[in-house]
Amino acid sequence: MRQLDQITGEIVDAALKIHMELGPGLLESVYEVILAKDLERRGVRVERQKPIRFEYDGMIFEDGFRMDLLVDSRVVVEVKSVEKCTPVHSKQVLTYLRLTKLNVGLLINFGGATLKEGLHRIVNQLSRVDSPGLRVNQVDAPSGSFTRRRGERGEEF
Repeated sequence: MRQLDQITGEIVDAALKIHMELGPGLLESVYEVILAKDLERRGVRVERQKPIRFEYDGMIFEDGFRMDLLVDSRVVVEVKSVEKCTPVHSKQVLTYLRLTKLNVGLLINFGGATLKEGLHRIVNQLSRVDSPGLRVNQVDAPSGSFTRRRGERGEEF
């Protein structure tokens, strides 16, 4: 089974490649299909438009929400193609994570001039034990300095 870092690394690498080759301006649905196919070619399991089933106060919602991509049954990916993401977009991913009881999601906005500004990682109750490499902007105990995570092409996230 792949580690979370490996899964998110593949997603980020694929998204960067797509954005560099196609740039902004396409529909979200187009980026979603291309990203899913690219990940599948890399041997990653991807489910598109996965319904999120949940229950609240005795009511069952079979198809309350649909996540754009569920990668390796562990990472939620929400694809956008807007000029700039707003806080509601991150909240949408966090809601999906909470409802599915998953820990990591990526909000990827292909609408910006660079993907760096449109790549956001959202974490839902991930402990250090689950994946120490996922600690982002957290204080290192011995040195007191912050650690940052870099993608394969040098982007901080």
